[in-house]
Amino acid sequence: MPTLLKLSCPDRPGLLARLTAFVAFHGGNLLEVNQFTDHSHGWFFARLAVDSETLALDLPALRKAFAPEAGELGAEWSLRRSEERMKVVLCVSKQGHCLHDLLWRWKASDLAIDIPLVISNHETYRETVEREGLRFAHVPMTAETKEAGFRQMDALIREAGADLVVLARYMQILPDWFCQAWSGKTINIHHSFLPAFVGANPYQKAFDRGVKLIGATCHYVTGDLDEGPIIEQEVARVGHFHNPADLIRLGQDCERVALARGVRYHAQDRVLIHGNKTVVFAD
Repeated sequence: MPTLLKLSCPDRPGLLARLTAFVAFHGGNLLEVNQFTDHSHGWFFARLAVDSETLALDLPALRKAFAPEAGELGAEWSLRRSEERMKVVLCVSKQGHCLHDLLWRWKASDLAIDIPLVISNHETYRETVEREGLRFAHVPMTAETKEAGFRQMDALIREAGADLVVLARYMQILPDWFCQAWSGKTINIHHSFLPAFVGANPYQKAFDRGVKLIGATCHYVTGDLDEGPIIEQEVARVGHFHNPADLIRLGQDCERVALARGVRYHAQDRVLIHGNKTVVFAD
């Protein structure tokens, strides 16, 4: 299994050569190299997969060796073994199509993640989740209890040791403090091809507008509703004969696919965030 180096920093000549030279110096054999330079912002992005068996250092020592290099480059970076599966907490409300899809992909080993916990503001999917041997937590949300509810969710997520929180059609608006605490580690699926039709009832809005394409957007959550960095999008063609129910059916297929891809890309360290945009080295 490879060791993954993910990095972004201000651009300068010779960056890729410097990274590959570091890997070679420590005996690493490169299995995959992705790099991109955003010339409009002068920023460099890279993801390197290295054969772990060839490295002369263990992971803690390799991180220690790379830290001075990263500091000199002014880089944001991570270095980890790919077999260290990310712990992903799923959140769901009453619509279960995305939850069912993620659970199926997890069970089929299509998503190399661990799911220590599923949280919901309803009891609807307790049996579904517990049947898979997973922990289910019911955290009710009312206008009076929301702050306490989100504090409880935050505690549960931390207790589970989560690396990522996935809102699989979790129909609650997260408070700013939660978004900041889990910045870059909370993924949402929005049932619209953002930035079109933000907020509630996007399929009805799309029908009323007579669109010819509908879609779904997988994005990171920020304090600005439905405006976080986009990871992945999926679309479906709409005909004049489709009614709002048809748009929902087609759109839910888009939601499943876009969310699964987004989770996979994040879990494989293929997403780098820069401002309100992402660079995705898709597989």
